Amino acid sequence: MAAVKICGLSTPETVDATVSSGANYVGFVFYPPSPRSVTPRDAAALAVRVPAGVAKVGLVVDPDDTMLDDIAHRVPLDMIQVHKVSDPARLAQIGERSGLPVIAATPVAVAADVDAALKLAEPAQVILFDAKPAESATLPGGNGISFDWRLLSTRRISKPWMLAGGLTPDNVAEAIRLTGAKQVDVSSGVESGAGLKDVDKIMRFIRNAGAPVL
Repeated sequence: MAAVKICGLSTPETVDATVSSGANYVGFVFYPPSPRSVTPRDAAALAVRVPAGVAKVGLVVDPDDTMLDDIAHRVPLDMIQVHKVSDPARLAQIGERSGLPVIAATPVAVAADVDAALKLAEPAQVILFDAKPAESATLPGGNGISFDWRLLSTRRISKPWMLAGGLTPDNVAEAIRLTGAKQVDVSSGVESGAGLKDVDKIMRFIRNAGAPVL
């Protein structure tokens, strides 16, 4: 069984469905190039629908301090998920400035990427192993691609971590079985179109991630 984060939520209906289906985290994307992006004002309105006990996560991409301050001022987040920051010192600064625990998103394609991720994420509270996007990709995540999950199957990772990248309702149970992941993160895998969350897929993903691993 694994805890579930549904990322890229942007409507009251999908937030409500995510919460009522038993998700442990809800994610709001603050990155305008993404079809899932929301403004801090919009996220604040969605955040009030999330009950205590479900963590509200803000996703940022190489954020500057002005962006961090604006989000922190407007949105009652519980964690911040950081993409495309390759300096551990900057990750630590982001955590300090936002006053939030940091999820360090790290792209993986080969075994060496896992080692690099562990070093990068030292100042973070959680590591998120995601698939490395193609060179031509405009988004750091949410691209619907996966990596070889066996890269994690034999690793002992002392810090809490999440598995992401290409997960769907149909493969999440197998991904958990292969990696031993205790937390999983999905965005495009529960959509009917770019940025369009599908309530039925959300419900099935959460149900399948919570199924006993045989």
